[in-house]
Amino acid sequence: MSSELERPPLQADERTALIGWLDLQRQILRWKCKGLSDEDARRPVIPTSPAMTMAGLISHMRWTEHIWLEVVFLGGDKKQNPAFDESSKNADWHTDGRCLAELLAEYEAQCARSNEIVAAADLDDAGRHPDFRDGSANLRWMLIHLVEETGRHAGHADIVRELLDGTKGYY
Repeated sequence: MSSELERPPLQADERTALIGWLDLQRQILRWKCKGLSDEDARRPVIPTSPAMTMAGLISHMRWTEHIWLEVVFLGGDKKQNPAFDESSKNADWHTDGRCLAELLAEYEAQCARSNEIVAAADLDDAGRHPDFRDGSANLRWMLIHLVEETGRHAGHADIVRELLDGTKGYY
């Protein structure tokens, strides 16, 4: 598995660097899905973590972007996000048999929405949702957290993909 992904510029302003690293991790997640069948994307490969599938990772990351930027930062309605569904554990990882292409399109749209939110705000702007402990964090902190979380799950995707079909690759 080879890739043409590139790191952000070595000399960049803070916003460009943060979004550049976040976009790179997002691209790695999508790249790890390249060529997977829907069946393989939904196939669990870690017995103790049945929700840890490629499809589940993409769904979870879509909703993670939504939580941090639309709910916590903008103060939006958390009820739209399945992560807050108390009747179902890990609901944001559940894909209900939906095809990988659809999940990837939703993730792509959420990432684009996230980038719009970031472009319209100052990095020092604080979150607006009063119900979250981290709600008062500034946008800079939230972006660093998203880089960390997306990178961590990109690492999970490396492992899941290798367990699915032996495919390895680092950008």
